[in-house]
Amino acid sequence: MKKTFDHTADYLVSDELRDAVNIAIALGRPLLIKGEPGTGKTMLAKAIADSLGLRLIVWNIKSTTKAQEGLYVYDTVQRLYDSQFGDHDVSDIRQYIKLGKLGEAFVSDEQVVLLIDEIDKADLEFPNDLLWELDVMNFYIPETKETIQARHRPIVVITSNAEKELPDAFLRRCIFHYIAFPDEEMMARIVRVHFPDLEKNLLAEALKAFYWLRSIGGLQKKPSTSELLDWIQALVVGGVPYQRISAEIPFLGVLLKKNQDFELVLRRLQSGGAQKAPPAFGANRRGW
Repeated sequence: MKKTFDHTADYLVSDELRDAVNIAIALGRPLLIKGEPGTGKTMLAKAIADSLGLRLIVWNIKSTTKAQEGLYVYDTVQRLYDSQFGDHDVSDIRQYIKLGKLGEAFVSDEQVVLLIDEIDKADLEFPNDLLWELDVMNFYIPETKETIQARHRPIVVITSNAEKELPDAFLRRCIFHYIAFPDEEMMARIVRVHFPDLEKNLLAEALKAFYWLRSIGGLQKKPSTSELLDWIQALVVGGVPYQRISAEIPFLGVLLKKNQDFELVLRRLQSGGAQKAPPAFGANRRGW
């Protein structure tokens, strides 16, 4: 089986990101990925799984998520219900133990990719509560007096939107990479992956308008890569001529999600807007 990661047909990576992934795999360390929302952090785990031919397990973190839930959950309520109203033996506690996403990754018969998505949404103790399990690749279930040992060390990808600082002890155990926002040349390549037949003038004008929007000071939420892709699809479906894109920025609500940002951009458009922006990278080059 392939043991090194490279880009996939629908996910392009920089050399630095590719190297970070492969170093994390080689060292058996979790890969911590930070970056702006919409820069492909979550999709990276899927790309790794696709590239290596592995199953992907996703653990979506919420503000209420506890580390214990990733290991296992003991359903005491169901056991109590069965003891009162059921007709089967409740003495076998194992039937009430349900493995969490980390536990599922540990008992898999084959190596998997485990995505711990948006770890910074949980409380400050959450990362520290996972330190031991991620280090030694096992955990103990006291209810059954059983130790769950990882059959194969999973490839662990952890994403963070940098909403809060993570503990130093946790950071020391991770390979870290920050996904910088793509420049215009890289963004053109990304768009081409998703829209290989896109007319080059439409792409050039869309990128010009997109990066002009991102350059505006005071935006509360800058448009991301995923929003650009949605916007380009809207332009294509709507049959918008490329000459209108920079002047009007049609379907602005696909790119902007805050009222204040919407009003700010409309004022800028009325004063000339993206038409005054310099041409996007490669706008006059062939191959886009």
